[in-house]
Amino acid sequence: VTLVESGGGLVQPGGSLRLSCAASGFTFSSYAMGWARQVLGKGTEWVSGIDTKGTTDYGDSVQGRFTISRDNAKNTVYLQMNSLKPEDTAVYFCATGVNYYGRGLDAMDYWGKGTLVTVSS
Repeated sequence: VTLVESGGGLVQPGGSLRLSCAASGFTFSSYAMGWARQVLGKGTEWVSGIDTKGTTDYGDSVQGRFTISRDNAKNTVYLQMNSLKPEDTAVYFCATGVNYYGRGLDAMDYWGKGTLVTVSS
């Protein structure tokens, strides 16, 4: 299983970014996918998840601002982030697992290396 995130960078408060996660080494369409983030020195926060049917779920801190989607033909999951805030600054990871169902951090067995998002003026 290989997961490679991209799309991070520096953005001003109120701006937008779209993260991508390219997956390989497993049957992508059969796995729920998730995004999590980590602030240096703090714990890991679950951000969003999408199951194999396309049902989505979000953490309270990003609900209404972030949108997760997947393209099974491209083996890619996306995270569209709008109305970004300084507190969204973190390293963002995509993750999955055989028993992952699309919510929370439990059963996220496989992780990418992450992409840094910095929200600052």
